[in-house]
Amino acid sequence: MPNTDKKILLIEDEESLSNVVELNLKLEGFDVKCISNGRKAIDYAHKVAEFDLVILDVMLPEVSGWDICSMYKSVADTPILFVSAKGASSDRIKGLKLGADDFLAKPFDLEELLLRVQVLILRHQKDKPKEQELAIGGFQVNLLTFEVKKAETLITELSKREIELLQLFIEHEGEVLSRDFILDQIWGKDTYPTSRTIDNYILSFRKLFEEDAKNPEYFHSVRGVGYKFTNA
Repeated sequence: MPNTDKKILLIEDEESLSNVVELNLKLEGFDVKCISNGRKAIDYAHKVAEFDLVILDVMLPEVSGWDICSMYKSVADTPILFVSAKGASSDRIKGLKLGADDFLAKPFDLEELLLRVQVLILRHQKDKPKEQELAIGGFQVNLLTFEVKKAETLITELSKREIELLQLFIEHEGEVLSRDFILDQIWGKDTYPTSRTIDNYILSFRKLFEEDAKNPEYFHSVRGVGYKFTNA
């Protein structure tokens, strides 16, 4: 899963650990903001909704991670992963009761941390309510009825597969998606359509949505890789 548009807020006062975690998250493509003080973390509450995940230590200067978790969960539904040397079951239970989404005891394996980060972000994306309508140029696509309208006039109806493909592009807007990734996500690994299948869907989308299909504004080809959807 490409992470270039995913933002993580890392709240950890142990500088050496913070540096290692930050480096590894950035190597995975995440945009990372680091805070080392509990009071500063509280002051950052108004921005927490901008992040895809918060990694939060329990023991922090001035304000504890428990209090920060409570504050953050009162203003945003951003998932929170506690990391703490306090690894007793009672601490895990306390963190979860405060609304945290996961708890990882120190010392932890970096690979496990990165895996939990990916799982939490993906789970949160799936839990978000999907938009019922999508605007592409002058067209309105109803993702529930599959209807495509322009100026309230019904133009056509899309297939279930076309809607699924559009939703995938919406979820990864601005990202370059390989043909193999698209095939795995939409058709699954147990079926064997060819990459040409994707090309045909894109051609259909361009004929329908693009003013000039040869110079697309929304459905872009990336030579040798796949496609990118932009809907500015």
